[in-house]
Amino acid sequence: MKKIINPYDHKPGYNCFGCNPDNPIGLHLQFYEDGEEVVTRWSPSENYAGWVNTLHGGIISTIMDEVASWVIMRRLQTSGVTTRLEVKFRHPVSTKEPEIIVRGKLTASARNYHTVSLTLHDSNGTLCDTGEAVYYAFPQERAREMGFTGCHCEP
Repeated sequence: MKKIINPYDHKPGYNCFGCNPDNPIGLHLQFYEDGEEVVTRWSPSENYAGWVNTLHGGIISTIMDEVASWVIMRRLQTSGVTTRLEVKFRHPVSTKEPEIIVRGKLTASARNYHTVSLTLHDSNGTLCDTGEAVYYAFPQERAREMGFTGCHCEP
């Protein structure tokens, strides 16, 4: 796996809840390229509970949405916006998990709309949740106007 360099790090106005390493209340997600997939690993805590020892579904959805956006940035070299996100909660995720792994892969494209399939596994490898995001990808000129300069991996 190769670490993906955050293309927005240190840009004015950047304060993403999901991926800004300097957001004091953020998730501080980091992303990796594993073949055609984008992967993040994250350690939950009781601060993200929806129920006793259970990770909040909104946090799960946020992480999946974030992975989908990084799939678009890395695979298509542009940015965009989520137009639809569907998450199927199959198995509760404990806030005591040492780590969860979320993976996303581009599975379909039609014009500027792209579908990303998502999975969330716990540290034992149990499939806990699945998702599908549909993303509207900006034309590259528009993405550049908004500060996107490309999404690359560390050597």
